[in-house]
Amino acid sequence: MRASRLLSLLLLLQSRGRMTAQELADELEVSVRTVYRDVEALGASGVPVYADRGPAGGYRLVDGYRTRLTGLTTEEADSLFLAGLPGPAAELGLGAVVAAAQLKVLAALPPELRSRAARVRERFHLDAPGWFRGNVGTPHVAEIAEAVWQQRRLRIRYVRWAQVEVERTVEPLGLVLKAGTWYLVARTDGLRTYRVSRVLELTALDESFDRPEGFDLAEYWAGWSERFEERMYPMRVTVRMTPNGLRSARVLLGLPAARELEDIEPEGEWTTVRVPVESLDHAVVDLLRLGPDVEVLEPAELRDRVIARIAAMAAVYER
Repeated sequence: MRASRLLSLLLLLQSRGRMTAQELADELEVSVRTVYRDVEALGASGVPVYADRGPAGGYRLVDGYRTRLTGLTTEEADSLFLAGLPGPAAELGLGAVVAAAQLKVLAALPPELRSRAARVRERFHLDAPGWFRGNVGTPHVAEIAEAVWQQRRLRIRYVRWAQVEVERTVEPLGLVLKAGTWYLVARTDGLRTYRVSRVLELTALDESFDRPEGFDLAEYWAGWSERFEERMYPMRVTVRMTPNGLRSARVLLGLPAARELEDIEPEGEWTTVRVPVESLDHAVVDLLRLGPDVEVLEPAELRDRVIARIAAMAAVYER
């Protein structure tokens, strides 16, 4: 523990220059007395650290004492500080680890790259969750991540889509962060995907497992995502839209519809297209958002439902 703290102290001085004992104590979350002892230990081990006296004094390293990372281009150095997602890392229990790693990299960079990396952190911020979403509690994600690392089985109590609680013993293979939501990919009787926020209880078992040979998390996720969208949008309905309707539909009808309509150009006043929908009930609500810029052609049941809904709305306003 102390060796790690001594290294952190050294890297702080290397990356920030002169720092007071109180500033070092605050950064390392130790007492000022501990900082005094650690500085003495660094000096005794041959690190050229010395103290400047007076109100503007503090500890610093002899100029030129530095370990540098070689071979990094400017773009590569920039990317290191765009790649760290503080929120997700903290949820995984790695917030302090990411901060320490960035500090080490920052300390090792030559001055010109170090100043540019600092500007990247000041001017770019990555916000993973989607709009209009509160913080969804994921109290078990750090424990799940540990089980993934250690290849330990988990027993979970989980709420399925129909609000049915089930218990499963799973072999955790990986975690995926999608639009601010964590998903666990695990093996039970086959490969399954679980939304971590729906895990009610979790017990780490003292049982290890072997990962499936050749399993690729990114490849699995890509295939699962495609199948998930197909399950969520199993139907296609035929409508005709005005040019304005086509533009609005790409925004208002969800990503699957946006993909379907992405390359379609208007064919005059009206363009006939097929649109993926979750169900007829969802389709009525979604298509009415487009107002007079859309007309349902098929299926007939959907057209009848839209007509009935419009008539009911008109009756409200005619009273």
